[in-house]
Amino acid sequence: MNNNERLYKISEIADIAKVNKTKVWRYIRDNNISERSMKGNAKLYSEHTKDVIIKAFSSESVHLATETKADTSRILLEQIEILKGELERKNDQLDKMQSLLDQQQQLNLSTNRQNEKLLGTTTNNPLSQDDIPLKSDDTDVLKPTEGNYKGVDTKTPKRGLFGWLRR
Repeated sequence: MNNNERLYKISEIADIAKVNKTKVWRYIRDNNISERSMKGNAKLYSEHTKDVIIKAFSSESVHLATETKADTSRILLEQIEILKGELERKNDQLDKMQSLLDQQQQLNLSTNRQNEKLLGTTTNNPLSQDDIPLKSDDTDVLKPTEGNYKGVDTKTPKRGLFGWLRR
């Protein structure tokens, strides 16, 4: 190690490269770059290592910006195509549902017409033997008889929850 060679901390390299020091640390870790020496807990790197790291981030940032824009555009176009396909499928589903609703309405209308015809034919026909009420039937509960009707209802008035207080 030269005594004249300047050594750089990760934070200094990050300041020069104008990136976060975590990015510099990850780059060093991913590329297995070893430190030149240690000063306390701080790892020091040579000027050549600093130049390599700065060059990597400067070229990487230009390529990343271009790639990021291209990737973003590509991803957005793919999402648009997917959404268009989904929209077409939903429109087809809506069309099918509309036709099913139309069929259901037509079925309801024809059922109602058939019911009206059936009701109209039964009211015009004379009553059958089963439909005529018996004249001597005393089981009709609507008519009062001597045994089950006194003519006056005797009910006790309800006093309510606190009726015992009114005594």
